[in-house]
Amino acid sequence: MVSLGIEGLALEQWRRLLRVALGEEPADLVLRHARVVNVASGEIEEADVAIVYGRIAGVGDYPAGEREIDLAGAYLAPSFIDGHVHVESSLLWIDQFARAVVPHGTGAVVTDPHEIANVVGLPGIRALAEASAALPLGVFFTIPSCVPASPFESAGAVMDAAAIREGLALPNAVALGEMMNFPGVLAGDTEIYEKLSLPARRRDGHAPGLRGHRLNAYIASGMGSDHESTRLEEAREKLRRGLRIMIREGSTEHNLLELLPLVTDATYPQCCFASDDRDCATLLHDGHVDAILRKAIAAGLEPIRAIRLATLNTAEYWGLDGYGLVAPGYWANLVVFERLDDIRPSLVLFRGEVVAEDGKALFTVERAIPAWLLDTVHIAPIEPTQLRIPATARMVAVEAIPGQIVTRAIEVEPTVRDGEVKADPDRDLLKLVVVERHRATGQVGVGLVRGFGLKRGAIGSSIAHDAHNIVVVGVDEADILRTIETIAAMRGGLAAVVAGEVRAQLALPVAGILSPEPLEVVAAQYEAVEQVARELGSTVPAPFALLSFMALSVIPEARVTDRGLVVLR
Repeated sequence: MVSLGIEGLALEQWRRLLRVALGEEPADLVLRHARVVNVASGEIEEADVAIVYGRIAGVGDYPAGEREIDLAGAYLAPSFIDGHVHVESSLLWIDQFARAVVPHGTGAVVTDPHEIANVVGLPGIRALAEASAALPLGVFFTIPSCVPASPFESAGAVMDAAAIREGLALPNAVALGEMMNFPGVLAGDTEIYEKLSLPARRRDGHAPGLRGHRLNAYIASGMGSDHESTRLEEAREKLRRGLRIMIREGSTEHNLLELLPLVTDATYPQCCFASDDRDCATLLHDGHVDAILRKAIAAGLEPIRAIRLATLNTAEYWGLDGYGLVAPGYWANLVVFERLDDIRPSLVLFRGEVVAEDGKALFTVERAIPAWLLDTVHIAPIEPTQLRIPATARMVAVEAIPGQIVTRAIEVEPTVRDGEVKADPDRDLLKLVVVERHRATGQVGVGLVRGFGLKRGAIGSSIAHDAHNIVVVGVDEADILRTIETIAAMRGGLAAVVAGEVRAQLALPVAGILSPEPLEVVAAQYEAVEQVARELGSTVPAPFALLSFMALSVIPEARVTDRGLVVLR
């Protein structure tokens, strides 16, 4: 636990802080009759909270303040912190992301901006950092370590050790981002060595399925955390070996219920919550970290302990001084709610100012999205012949797993007609196509995928972790081609096509992965394309979110990238 101390205060401000803390002078704001959730002691304290200069001066009995809010016995907790998130997965520019999460009680996020970095590199990270500076949200960056994620996909930028070093010098940079290239780590790759040798306070891990000696070697190379566990025993082994476990619950990655038994009296200080990837519709309707808390508490996790995982544990691990505790010297980043067993924020404060009430953001921010971010989708003309797979008796296909981002590599007997492999919706075997979109190289990868359930048409997206090429799944090659063309014409986005007709689309022209539009508009358009996907037969809860991971070549077992089929075991 580390408070702010007197950092940032002039001498006279410090002296006033002392007088307010001593009860000798009115605070800027006093929160009356609070039931303070003390995540350090595990207690509920009935107290007032005195606030001056945006920070907490004291907790206890305090005289009248210049302003007062009577909480009338409501609970008061530190605002929530997302331990690992890619803000770009919301499909929103950073100001609209803040509008989405702040009303849900989020006071800080630790984001790895490797989505925008894979498109435009370090300048994209700088643009996000500059745009987030005025927001009522602490935005902290882990600087991407794997751009591109692996040699098996084509990104729009490369971040070598020199670029990462520059990124680590940004004011809100807290760590080296998730080291996804674990095969490179285990192989002792020279480039990986240069990145791991950089002077970072922390090195975020990414170790899906790593166990035993391979896990030991990975951790011995300097990684301190992991958010990729999908099985309890996997997470338990990682915790035993010293990793901080980020329990993940996103739009596609639902690992909370499986991993929750890991949190015990002995282990809870080593656990945090992370959303990793939450789309705008999920944020708008379900929530953010508050939704994870509700689910964890409903599953049996003691509420104060759950809140600690979402506050103090996360702040301490990432070194976020002044975050995560209702205590003197901490930022007055606070959330008010009525029930411990069903946390629904009614009031949210950031540095002592009310920034959201009853689920509505009370702030606006001047914004300007750099023009150079609006022209990043460049594809070569695609011929129908590039979508064909030559006839074969057996082949490896990708099996998508709803609720997970891991896949299975399965061997199938494909349907063959006219000398080529065809999609077979009756067997849920569809064409999966990935088109390079950064430099118009004309590279196209084609394979088969099972798990989407489409009966007709095609759906596609320029959100394709991590290189963000264009990924399409479909039944009909003509619809697949039309989907690719539609996405390129929008300068990035999502589209659903059937019989040559574009049935729904969502433009994402900012780096080809984000919308400049307001949260509510983007969420409505996102829900519309998802609805059309369901009408085309998709049986998965979030088909576009699932599709976005089909080209991520650092997650086992099988993917298709613009360079072809990748099998990783």
